[in-house]
Amino acid sequence: MPAVVKHRSSAIAIALAKLRIDPYVLALLATVAIASLLPARGSWVVVLNHATTIAIGFLFFLYGARLSAKEALDGMRQWRLHAVALSSTYILFPALGLAARLLVPTVLTPELYAGVMFLCCLPSTVQSSIAFTSIARGNVAAAICGASFSNLLGIALTPALVAVLLVTKYGGVSLGSIRDIMLQLMVPFVAGQLMRRWIGGLVTRNKKVLGLVDRGSILLVAYSAFSAGVVAGIWGRLTPLSLLALAGVNIVLLAVVLGTTTWIARNLGFRREDEITIVFCGSKKSLASGIPMATVLFSAQTVGLIVLPLMLFHQIQLMTCAWLARRYANRAKKLQAVAADAGQ
Repeated sequence: MPAVVKHRSSAIAIALAKLRIDPYVLALLATVAIASLLPARGSWVVVLNHATTIAIGFLFFLYGARLSAKEALDGMRQWRLHAVALSSTYILFPALGLAARLLVPTVLTPELYAGVMFLCCLPSTVQSSIAFTSIARGNVAAAICGASFSNLLGIALTPALVAVLLVTKYGGVSLGSIRDIMLQLMVPFVAGQLMRRWIGGLVTRNKKVLGLVDRGSILLVAYSAFSAGVVAGIWGRLTPLSLLALAGVNIVLLAVVLGTTTWIARNLGFRREDEITIVFCGSKKSLASGIPMATVLFSAQTVGLIVLPLMLFHQIQLMTCAWLARRYANRAKKLQAVAADAGQ
C-alpha cells in the first residue's frame, strides 16, 4: 500500500511539473476552500488571532535569522545593477499600481485594486529570484545580494508605501498600525538579525524543516485572513468576470515590468548575466512576506480579497519566469556552441 501511495504522489508531482503549477499555490487554494466552508467563528476567532500573531512574529524572526545583512550590503558594490532592480521593485511597480487606479470600478473592484496596489509595494522574492537567475545562467551572486537587500528594505519600505499610496480605507496609517508593524514585523526581524550570529548555522542546517514551518505558518495566516473575510461576506463581492479581469491585469502588469527591465538593462549596457539578474529580481513579488504583512496592515474584513491578487500573481510569475529562464538558458547554450565552433 505505501508503494502505491508513493507512486500516486510521484505521478501527481510529475503532472504538476508538466503544468508548471506550484504545489504551494494548490495548498493555498485548498486553505481558501477550507476557510470558505469552515470559517472560524465565536471563541475560535480569538484563539486563531493569537496563533496568527505568534506565527507572523516567528516568520519574521526566521527571515531575520536567514538574511545576511553583511552579504547584502557587501553586494552593493554592483550598485548600478541593484539600483535598477530595486527601482523596478519600489518605483516602477508602485507607479503601475497607481496607473491601475484608472481601472476602478469598470475593471477592478475597489478591494481588488487595493490588492493590486499592495502587491506592487511588496519586496522581491529571494528563493525564486535566485533559482531562476541560476537556471538562466545569470549573475547568481548579484541575485542573492539584490533579493536579500530588497527584503531588508521591504520590512520598512512596504508599510510606508502602503500608508502613502493606498487610501486610508485599506491602508493603515494610524498609530495602532505603526505599533503593530513594529511589534509583529520589525521587532522579530531585528531579533533574528541579532541572533543570527548564534543560530545562523542551525537555521541553515535545518533549512528544509524550517521551510515547512514557514509554509505552514503562512497557510495558517491565509486561513485566518480568508476565514474573517468569509464571515464578512467577501465572496458575495466576487464574480467569475472580476476574477478573469484580475488575471488579465496581473498578466499585463508582469509583462510591462519584464519588458521594461529588459529594455533598460540592454540600453544601459549591462552584460547578459547582469540583465538576467535585473529581470528576475526586478519582476518578482514575495508571497511569503506579502500574506503576513497584509494581515498586519489591513482589517480582517478586507484582507482576504487584498491578498487574492498576490496569490494569483505568484502563480503567473512562476509560470512566466520558468519559461523565460529556459529561453535565456537555451540562448546561452547556442552562444557557447557558436563560440566553440569559431574557436576550432
